[in-house]
Amino acid sequence: MPSLLQRFLLTTSLLLGSFTTLAQPIAKDEYSVSPLLNGEQIPAITLQDMNGQSVDLAKLTAQKPTIFFFYRGGWCPFCNNQMGQLKAIEPELLKMGFQLVGISPDTPAQLKASAAKNELKYLLLSDEKMLASQAFGLAFYTSEKVTETYTARLNLENPLWITPEGAKRLVLPVPAIYISDDKGLIHFQYINPNYKVRPAPKLILTAASLVGSQE
Repeated sequence: MPSLLQRFLLTTSLLLGSFTTLAQPIAKDEYSVSPLLNGEQIPAITLQDMNGQSVDLAKLTAQKPTIFFFYRGGWCPFCNNQMGQLKAIEPELLKMGFQLVGISPDTPAQLKASAAKNELKYLLLSDEKMLASQAFGLAFYTSEKVTETYTARLNLENPLWITPEGAKRLVLPVPAIYISDDKGLIHFQYINPNYKVRPAPKLILTAASLVGSQE
């Protein structure tokens, strides 16, 4: 039987582990992120849907296997293209028992505009405060050049964050795909710092079928 000290150390370790998962620092650039990996749990982060309703990610994944995709925003053409690809394979994913959930820094109003523009039926969630992006280890500071270009030419209204060095920067998520089972356990992830490269729909379907076969 473990001693009182051992039990204290174990409890402290578990608490610190949970805190680390929920409070990962924003990476200095897209190549320095530390994403959640297979075998880890979907964090209990609460976001808002396009109607402003709260959605707990952990509770959401307890309902059924889930495919999360993180994207930069409805202003990004590569993200819009990916949303269309996912829309095309959604019927097959639904037949496998999966639900599809998109997460971005967009506001609920911007999510609603994206859903209408792309005629989407799957769930979109607002990560304005980058809580999910940080918890998944995907958040990073954009460079000075990218920040200036995106805010000036694209008229982005995303808030600017202060880096450890005191500079004002946009914070974005590295585009990613996560597939979890109905217990919130991650079985597959695809993270690519190159935002122009997204996983092929066939890869997502294959990964989903393999995760589904383990249920």
